[in-house]
Amino acid sequence: MRRCTHVVQLIAVLTVAGAVPVFAQAPPAPPKIWTVTAGGGLALTDGNTDTSTVNASYDLTYDPQTRNVVKSDGLFLRGKTEDDLSADRLGLNGRDEFTFNERAYVFGQNQFLRDRFKDITYLLAPTAGVGYALAANDATKLGVDAGIGGVWEKNPGFDVRASGALTLGEKLAQVVTPTTSLSQSYSGLWKTVDLGDSLHIFTVGVAVAMTTRIQFKFDLLDTFKNRPPLPTIQKNDVATLISLVYKL
Repeated sequence: MRRCTHVVQLIAVLTVAGAVPVFAQAPPAPPKIWTVTAGGGLALTDGNTDTSTVNASYDLTYDPQTRNVVKSDGLFLRGKTEDDLSADRLGLNGRDEFTFNERAYVFGQNQFLRDRFKDITYLLAPTAGVGYALAANDATKLGVDAGIGGVWEKNPGFDVRASGALTLGEKLAQVVTPTTSLSQSYSGLWKTVDLGDSLHIFTVGVAVAMTTRIQFKFDLLDTFKNRPPLPTIQKNDVATLISLVYKL
């Protein structure tokens, strides 16, 4: 009888000991609803050519863990060469996505661009469409989308021109190492009154984490306007951006 009592006591002790780690585990962290990053960069050269370039950017995502996700991003770029303005660009994007499942979604978005050296006083393009995630895991995120809507463009010396619009988009985010990630995106916009009048924006970049909140980022931005308002304006502009990005 005593042996049976010892066995019961031993089982009870082992049961309690096994249960302690379970109860001692910290509760899972609540899902992150807001994701905000802000970046800025400054480049100066002095010598045969004096140049200065500044850039500022932000990226915001609001995900209340429902089917609806709101995103916004923006980039400001301004540069001078020998005291003459050589770059002056502002791009803003806002998007609202509603997902049907882990892959497919519909969206509404609004794009704004002001680019002095493309002679674009403003270009405004509200559109809506569908998208699909070709890859969606911790290491790789790749999505494509297509949309339809309208576009209004104002150029110096010209009246505002309105048209229907078709859009295509693609975005890739790839984790290479725990501290290094690659990004690439493309957006294309065609005016339905003249499909030859199109705007294409391509970016590729690499980010290296310096701390848990700060990244060093290198981006290449290519803006191509197939039909500028004047023949003296070049169709293609390429900008190199070096910045520090802070995760709020």
